Amino acid sequence: MRNARFLRFATVFCPLLFIAPTASAQTGDARPPSADEQAKLLDEVRQYALNYTHGLPDFICLEQTRRYVAGNGSWRPVDVLVAQLSYFNQKEDYKLVLQNGHEVKGTSYASVAGVFSMGDFGTTMRDIFDPSTHTRFAWQKWTTLRGRRTHVLSYRVPLRLYTIQYQGERKEDEQKTNVAYRGSVLVDEQLSTIVRITQEALSIPPSFPVREARETLDYDFIKIGDSEFFLPLAATLEMNVQMFSGKVRMKNVKEFRLYQRFSTDAVIKFDSGDLAPLPNDKITEQPQPQRK
Repeated sequence: MRNARFLRFATVFCPLLFIAPTASAQTGDARPPSADEQAKLLDEVRQYALNYTHGLPDFICLEQTRRYVAGNGSWRPVDVLVAQLSYFNQKEDYKLVLQNGHEVKGTSYASVAGVFSMGDFGTTMRDIFDPSTHTRFAWQKWTTLRGRRTHVLSYRVPLRLYTIQYQGERKEDEQKTNVAYRGSVLVDEQLSTIVRITQEALSIPPSFPVREARETLDYDFIKIGDSEFFLPLAATLEMNVQMFSGKVRMKNVKEFRLYQRFSTDAVIKFDSGDLAPLPNDKITEQPQPQRK
């Protein structure tokens, strides 16, 4: 399998824009917030996103990634990677510890062939809400996620600020391209915290091997010590890649577990078996609650 990488950065300086919802976005039993309420919401969420990493503690956790591929048929499991993730001084460090239940030593997490993504701890939301990205927002609807009512904001970054990196079997096969992207941001109604982000790459050049790329990242309450924080819960990355043998679909399903405070000698103890998947109600939107 060839190695495909999914990275992000923003470099253009433009203001944020907010678009009033269209008539279709206002349909449903629950009325949308007023224009003033939407503007206030966007400002609160933007400040939350830009300052998110400043409020995080130093911690370590396990990141388990189940990887799948598919040609024209159903998804086929490839492997299961387990990494110890350290977050210290607002920087992420990944140490691969298991592959398919077998201990791994001296292997870089980024060197393992296949699809992977990083930057789940604040990079994604900061890029979307940074004034440099010229992001356009629109309030879309209400939904319910993990039992809490949330706003759904759609967004679009029209400029080529999202970088996809593809590396073949040889170093000289490496290719990069910048694309636009769009998606949605789900915001807790009561707390104005971001609970889900989706992204989809747009306008990928026809000659680039990666033809489609999309990602969903979920955040939830996580207790570390005596305090709770909104931290990554799970992420799903999907890509369609054009190879010599034909188009191949790739999917990574990541889950973050066993959070604890960082220390220089901290070690997470776990068995070599796969962690049980999260229950569906943790990652699936529920029907919108009806209000009289």
